[in-house]
Amino acid sequence: MIICRTPYRISFFGGGTDYPAWYRQHGGTVLATGIDKYCYLTCRYLPPFFEHRIRVVYRQIETCLTADEVEHPVVRAALQHLNIDRGVEIHHDGDLPARSGMGSSSAFTVGLLHALHALKGEMPTKHQLTKEAIHLEQNVLGETVGSQDQTVAAHGGFKHVKFHSDGEIEVSPLVLPAGRIAELKSHLMLVYTGIVRTAADVAQSYVPGLETRRRQLRIMKEMVDEAIEILTGGVNLVAFGELLHEAWLAKRSLSAAVSNPEVDALYHTALEAGAIGGKLTGAGGGGFLLLFVPPERRNDVLEALDGCIHVPFEFENGGSQIIFYEPGTDYEAVDRARGSRRRTFKELPRPALHPTEAA
Repeated sequence: MIICRTPYRISFFGGGTDYPAWYRQHGGTVLATGIDKYCYLTCRYLPPFFEHRIRVVYRQIETCLTADEVEHPVVRAALQHLNIDRGVEIHHDGDLPARSGMGSSSAFTVGLLHALHALKGEMPTKHQLTKEAIHLEQNVLGETVGSQDQTVAAHGGFKHVKFHSDGEIEVSPLVLPAGRIAELKSHLMLVYTGIVRTAADVAQSYVPGLETRRRQLRIMKEMVDEAIEILTGGVNLVAFGELLHEAWLAKRSLSAAVSNPEVDALYHTALEAGAIGGKLTGAGGGGFLLLFVPPERRNDVLEALDGCIHVPFEFENGGSQIIFYEPGTDYEAVDRARGSRRRTFKELPRPALHPTEAA
């Protein structure tokens, strides 16, 4: 039995420059952090006592004989990528809802790859997990996704990530005094809008035309360095909140799908109640709002956003981790002898009851 825990992420600045269509030409950079909300993947080799050979449990339950039959695209791709031809059982649980802008899809991909590697007795590096997850999502499945979510899910921590035009990814920790980190966290609020959307659908509205949005993306890229200067320079953190507001305005200009009247209304309400800046945490369209709020105005903002769910969080530093490992009984020989045949079991008829028992 393997249990893998992989963090969700919050992206502060640079989102949009992490799409390969952009950084392969111009380079990209983001400032993001893992948080203490996680995706959990549990997997094991399936004992040979079932009709099926593969069982996958998420919002649906699938029972199959081969990886090719699995409907979940990431699970199917991961099993094929790692050449797992034995019976397996996979369970998914998450602390936050899917399609909410927290990098949940990539956390699932990273966590699943990590768990399956561990099941095979392998210990991949964080860089390897990042690259494999990006390959599966972008190349194998052809999804319109960037590269920061997989990177932060694998590495965790408060990171400055650079995406080079040759495809290499440079991950550097942002080193700050503990007091500065605590000050920043005291100004951040994460609230769930309740609006569900698919990130790839939103991204598809602007990623194919990134070259026509050079001005916005270059501004968004420059904001990463400016944000780091604010955090490391000891200046008033209000400047960080103001920069978040500017970044949100720049991001909204990428496509009409990035925001909507409901999100705009919530954001305007938060500003009126005391927030200095903020943004949607993912590609846009809905999900979670990250707000920069002076500590003395937090209650005012919470009251104004009545109906939204406030999610307290901490930064986390571990990235994707195997938190439980137990090899268990090895049924490999039996499983391989069975192959992909469906196993059937007989149920004997119930014995007739003795007349005295029937009475």
